[in-house]
Amino acid sequence: MIVVTGAFGFIGSALLAELQNIGYGSLVAVDDFSVESKKYTLENIKTLLRINREDFHFWLEKNQKEVQIVFHIGARTRTDEFNWDNLNLLNVHYTKKIWQLCTDYSIPLIYASSAATYGDGKLGFSDKHEMISGLKPLNPYGESKQQIDEWILQQSKTPPFWAGFKFFNVFGPNEYHKGRMASVVFHAFNQINETKKVKLFKSYNSKYTDGGQLRDFVYIKDVVSVLIYFMENRKHSGIYNLGSGTARTFEELAEGVFKALNIPSNIEFIDMPEDIRENYQYYTKAEMEKIIAAGYTRAFWSFKQAIYDYVINYLIKRERY
Repeated sequence: MIVVTGAFGFIGSALLAELQNIGYGSLVAVDDFSVESKKYTLENIKTLLRINREDFHFWLEKNQKEVQIVFHIGARTRTDEFNWDNLNLLNVHYTKKIWQLCTDYSIPLIYASSAATYGDGKLGFSDKHEMISGLKPLNPYGESKQQIDEWILQQSKTPPFWAGFKFFNVFGPNEYHKGRMASVVFHAFNQINETKKVKLFKSYNSKYTDGGQLRDFVYIKDVVSVLIYFMENRKHSGIYNLGSGTARTFEELAEGVFKALNIPSNIEFIDMPEDIRENYQYYTKAEMEKIIAAGYTRAFWSFKQAIYDYVINYLIKRERY
């Protein structure tokens, strides 16, 4: 059995869909299945079992001999979450328990970290283990992921194989439920459909023009491809960046959506919300050498091709992964 936590979520549901697409069976989905608004993400996925998040630790203890690998993707992922009790419970303690069970029962584990751990980026974006302890996240969500990364690197006993992935700005099908936390591609598409224009944040940093803020955007299809590669090739345990390895501006992103929709470009720059203004990341770019050194050599989607594929084959049709 292959277990995926966060099965209702963006990355978890896409991962399950791709595992099914390429022929893996015995898929076990773990999440809070009382959340009605997310249930559509699993409508096309044939799971062997669906385990409630609160029961998973007990289930794993009883069924550990049948589990091939655990993908722990589930987490409280809102970057504007300031209730540390929630983050500590769902992101820190829950992950530690899964790690301990996978260690005790020799189950390979792949878990989700985040590029939010890099904070303002002044220390760079290196995923070398010796650099991780010095990182300073800008928000409690990033801090919860940072705590797990640091704790894991301190453990003398580990699963037989483990990997943590610092996801950068992931976009693509199955993010439709994320609201404010959905990608800029998703929001740009909806704005352009409704108003024939898109609103981007003004810059409050003199080094960047309005719309010139830079992000490492990575397509969900590349993310799940990397995760499955590491499931199938369990040779190099460690913490890895998972971005595209390139930095693109929000203006480029908006232009890509306009082009996919064959609509003339029309960009309006608006004030950035005050609650994110001081802790805003103006630049992210994943160093990807470690993933390549681990043997992953498949070419990533180009930024323009990924936007086009997402808009034409998913957003317009409102299709799932």
